[in-house]
Amino acid sequence: MSSARLCSNCKAVVPDEHFYCGRCGASYGDGSREQANETLFFGAMQAPGRAKLILIAGEGLEGLSYHLNSTKHVAGRESGVILFPDDEYLDDEHATFFYKSNKLYLRDEDSLNGTFLQIDSEDTRTLNDGEEFIVGRQRFRVEYLDCSDDHVMDDGTMMYVSPVKGYRFRLLHIVEGRKPAAAFCNADNSLTIGREGADVLFANDRHISRNHARVEWKDDRVVITDLGSKNGTFVRLDDIESLQHGDYVFMGSELVRIEINV
Repeated sequence: MSSARLCSNCKAVVPDEHFYCGRCGASYGDGSREQANETLFFGAMQAPGRAKLILIAGEGLEGLSYHLNSTKHVAGRESGVILFPDDEYLDDEHATFFYKSNKLYLRDEDSLNGTFLQIDSEDTRTLNDGEEFIVGRQRFRVEYLDCSDDHVMDDGTMMYVSPVKGYRFRLLHIVEGRKPAAAFCNADNSLTIGREGADVLFANDRHISRNHARVEWKDDRVVITDLGSKNGTFVRLDDIESLQHGDYVFMGSELVRIEINV
């Protein structure tokens, strides 16, 4: 089982089984003791067209950077080159950053808690049935509804239910253990999430803006729109996603920003 330590020369994360720091080249001998490094270190070099990850928040050291100069970089708790060994919400191999045709892509490795990509402010994104998203510290799952007015049992008896109001979807608030807690829906099929005066209210979550995001039914589908929030809205990856300069990625409890050297 691998672990990681910080290079005393440049503070980069160095996997325990590696004999050299991938950033500055400092060498390590048996017992993980740093050996003499005669070459002075000016700074990490970022290759043209390559990217680096900046850790914004999480279990690691905030501001720490990871240079993506190779073809593929695996992020996780115990395997890969981007390691967060103290983050219990990460899988051993959680996600992979890789290049294809000189473009950076991100793939979730079927992780338990998922990998989330921030949508652009004022941008609209389709949410499929069962898809998850994060607003502030809150996690939600979308469920499409088919509320027909026919509720006939096998023996011909009609099931007694509340009057049908045309609900097309609901939001499930996901709590510890990935269990659904509260459910939210209304007849207008439009829900605003926020800290004040919203349909779905989280007054004590300071990471949520007053009017953070809107989820609504449009053209026979559920769409989500970030309402210019301060901390953004994150949608779970269900496929390979291309990354752009300035994108934010949330995995485990780690928030990282993508910076591409052009």
